[in-house]
Amino acid sequence: WIRLGLIEGLGSSLLRRLLATYGSPDQILNADLHHLARQIGETLADKILVNTHQAKIDGSLDWLSVDGHSLITIADALYPNWLLNIANPPTMLYVAGEPRYLHQTGVAVVGSRNATPQGNANARGFAKILSKTGLSVISGLALGIDTAAHHGALEGQGSTVAVLGCGADVIYPRANANLAAQIAQCGAIISEFPLGTPPSAANFPRRNRIISGLSRACLVVEAALASGSLITARLAADQGRDVFAIPGSIHSPLSRGCHALIKQGALLVDTAEDILQAMNLDFERHERNLSKPNDALLQYIGYDACDLDTLANRS
Repeated sequence: WIRLGLIEGLGSSLLRRLLATYGSPDQILNADLHHLARQIGETLADKILVNTHQAKIDGSLDWLSVDGHSLITIADALYPNWLLNIANPPTMLYVAGEPRYLHQTGVAVVGSRNATPQGNANARGFAKILSKTGLSVISGLALGIDTAAHHGALEGQGSTVAVLGCGADVIYPRANANLAAQIAQCGAIISEFPLGTPPSAANFPRRNRIISGLSRACLVVEAALASGSLITARLAADQGRDVFAIPGSIHSPLSRGCHALIKQGALLVDTAEDILQAMNLDFERHERNLSKPNDALLQYIGYDACDLDTLANRS
């Protein structure tokens, strides 16, 4: 499995096709060159039959020998059923943490890397309540909303899963190294990419389909109109998942993506209980974390950003 995963150009769909033809990785690696070439072309067949990755294979086996590290393949009983039902399921997942968390009912919480303070607070607050009900919060370990969502989930009783756009042994961004260590202890970090794979822009859309695929629903907290979060939401809708969006100021670029989703049919939510109710899950009422104006100036600021000149004129 590791050797096949290291072959450049052999994506999930091609590998699944070969598995359907030959039955197992061993049989693929021992196939007749001419027969294999008829399936996928001579260049790729040569790459499969000639092992040029032994050092990386040995390194991967060393990583997998550490407690808490595992490789789950599409042929394993531990492979999450949610992923089996998406259009292009990954053939293997490297896991740092507890694989059973991949089977919990999960909600994806995604949004902008350049989130506003209120957006971060919303992501953390929503994730904490969702986690308190026993749900798994699934996100991508990126800065901003993803980071806030993971932190909120760790404060609840549920779990959190971080899906990476790089190898499971490559923590990106480095600023989240401590957070990643906590997730590996209380949840799971997963990646379909071979160990050592650096982050790249092309990897993140592939990562996003796993975030949505592992989830029963997807919550977008803040997102610009052209953003990876909207890609994740559209993937979730295509996969038959519920999509939720938190509205915001009509003047904020980071609210426009959420408003676009709502116009397209996403459910507007302003409390985590809205999500639980839509998913027909039991929940306890929680206090809404809304600031009440207790100062004269706060009354003039309102709930949108306000520059000093405008504040002076209003007051």
